[in-house]
Amino acid sequence: MIMKFRYLIFTFVLFAMSQSHGQEIASKASYLEKIKAEMLVEWPKNRTINLVFHGHSVPAGYFKTPTVNTLASYPYLVLKDIKSAYPMTVVNVINTSIGGENSESGLKRFEADVLTHKPDVLFIDYALNDRGMGLERAKAAWEKMIRLALEKNIKVILLTPSPDQRVDIKDDLSILDQHANQIKELAKSFQIGLIDTYALYKNKVKSGSNLVDYMSQVNHPNEKGHQMITDEIMGYFK
Repeated sequence: MIMKFRYLIFTFVLFAMSQSHGQEIASKASYLEKIKAEMLVEWPKNRTINLVFHGHSVPAGYFKTPTVNTLASYPYLVLKDIKSAYPMTVVNVINTSIGGENSESGLKRFEADVLTHKPDVLFIDYALNDRGMGLERAKAAWEKMIRLALEKNIKVILLTPSPDQRVDIKDDLSILDQHANQIKELAKSFQIGLIDTYALYKNKVKSGSNLVDYMSQVNHPNEKGHQMITDEIMGYFK
């Protein structure tokens, strides 16, 4: 009886491993390989590459509210760095982010405001504002946006939340950690890209840095904080 029970456990473990096989976050080196190749094509054979950033106040460029520091926010810092790395490419950064919005609101306008731009790469950043509606509703909204994008053969990169100084960033069980973990699991499940913003900030704090040095207000990064996110995103374009 004991042997049979152990066999059943072993069989279940093998099944679980087989089900999860291949479910990994997309490789930074290869996920955008085709797009990077197109960004090296010279005129007149080149084409415009569209990067769409969909989210809340952080990608929208809000620093110390109501100031909107567009050119120092990570979507436009990414544009600057891409133009440095790929001087022959034509790149549009299209920012569909709205301050104060959560992922359910973002989903409602997803087809009209996002898919209409025909993104080559789509970045989704809503977790900071999803706390109010909970993990289950957030997961449903993120999954729907991801599926709609993948149906159009769009490359998708998810972002975990940037910090809120009212939440202890060292607490691995905090609500922001829970949303970050859920987003990581979504990236694995769909085998798409991930920028683990929350881990970037957490590692800085754990190594002795002061979180306030990366923030313009309690829940918005400053330019230094946005640059840290930018550097991580650029890992997909190297």
